[in-house]
Amino acid sequence: MFGRIKIFIEELKERLDFKFHPVSILPLLFVLLTYPAMKYLPVNYCYENSLLENFQLFVLLSTFVVCIKSKTDKKFFYSLALVCVILFLREINCGRTVFFPIEGVENAFYSWKDIKYGYLAHPLYGAFMALSGLYFILTKSYNVLIKYFLHAKLSVYNWGFLFLGIIFGLLGEEISNPQLEEMTETLFYLSLFALIYLQGFNKNYIETTEKK
Repeated sequence: MFGRIKIFIEELKERLDFKFHPVSILPLLFVLLTYPAMKYLPVNYCYENSLLENFQLFVLLSTFVVCIKSKTDKKFFYSLALVCVILFLREINCGRTVFFPIEGVENAFYSWKDIKYGYLAHPLYGAFMALSGLYFILTKSYNVLIKYFLHAKLSVYNWGFLFLGIIFGLLGEEISNPQLEEMTETLFYLSLFALIYLQGFNKNYIETTEKK
């Protein structure tokens, strides 16, 4: 067992990719802009349907397209495309923040209980997530995930950006700082896009997993 762990660590050193890829520029930009945004960005830029929120939706849509058009492990990337749909629906609260604003009240929306057939929203959303998980299992995409975990190159900067987005996004939510929350949520989505793009289209990354 300890021998396997040693081999894994030795291979991990070879898999770490410290190259700064062009696709990492936007995540880095959001890292650098997060603190200034916390101090100077007007809070209305973090509202639902704001420029920042719409940019997040654009990134998720772009990630979805990348997943659909990936050059390898199609079914696995289709599973990731479904994850993008789940995140997209989460951002718009299954359409509630798009179609049911309270007129004359800034950044306010009717709750599902006030909307006709609104009680169906959460069950349908839950069913979609369950079916997405079922697709992941039935297509045995978990084998591909394991293969990536054990053999794929790891973009150090983008994985770092991803975890920064998660940690500080949760912190921003905890301390009720919408600027921090939305900037780092965008960072998370951009990092996710970068990682999926590299693994789905970068020849060096693809060869790393295919030769194992």
